[in-house]
Amino acid sequence: MKHMILKDRDITVMGILNLTPDSYFAESRCMDADGNIDLGQVLEKIRKMFADGAGIVDIGACSTRPGAGLPDEDEEWRRLSVLMPVLRKEFPEGAFSVDTFRSGIVRKCFETIGKFIVNDISAGEDDPKMLETVGKLGLTYVAMHKKGTPSDMQERCSYGDVTEDVLAYFRDFAVRAENSGITDWILDPGFGFAKTVEQNWQLMRELDRFSGQGRKVLVGISRKSMIYKALGITPEEALPQTQVLHLAALEHGADILRVHDVAEAVRTVRLYRML
Repeated sequence: MKHMILKDRDITVMGILNLTPDSYFAESRCMDADGNIDLGQVLEKIRKMFADGAGIVDIGACSTRPGAGLPDEDEEWRRLSVLMPVLRKEFPEGAFSVDTFRSGIVRKCFETIGKFIVNDISAGEDDPKMLETVGKLGLTYVAMHKKGTPSDMQERCSYGDVTEDVLAYFRDFAVRAENSGITDWILDPGFGFAKTVEQNWQLMRELDRFSGQGRKVLVGISRKSMIYKALGITPEEALPQTQVLHLAALEHGADILRVHDVAEAVRTVRLYRML
């Protein structure tokens, strides 16, 4: 069954800011020659993202690409603490999300910058205190589908029907969110997380089914393997093809595009509106 996609719906571009040394797209990192976070570079990237039309800047200090080894919570916070104390001073009106699966990080960020969006790749599964924490703080929450951990998730791609199984996952999550006091949450199907290339493509073809769940849908496909592996290219070469899929995602009901290249994605949204 196809769901009606509203052409005049709100669409947001979310820019990716990585405070990590190992994110899969090297140009998204903000490190100096010694491997330390370059605060000046970070602030300049945020300014440019907002100037280019980002509605949200998503800050991540823990790479979750397939095969990644996860830093501990102290290291994740050490990276974030370079930026967090100056964030509201520099961008008092800016909308930010923090890409973390740890409730301790959520609490520390809230104490430092106030309200923000929690972007959790585990939908609360990797930290039993996460949903309760988000509910008590009254934060907006992005729940993403995955299975396993970054180190083993690509070995967990078994589904009866990937779209049906992910939809069922979010129907169950809706109950968990309500029981935790979370009223404002966003659905992310989890492209590239415990899915084969073909399963990612099936999710894209059937993305409109997620739009019928009554929640905003976030799509994160920027320069991902479903693009570059299918074409035999690198993430660095995948910008034009990323915009092709961004347009397809919008046609199928995406409300938020999580992107490395804000200006190009904003232009894609403009052309989608013209269509």
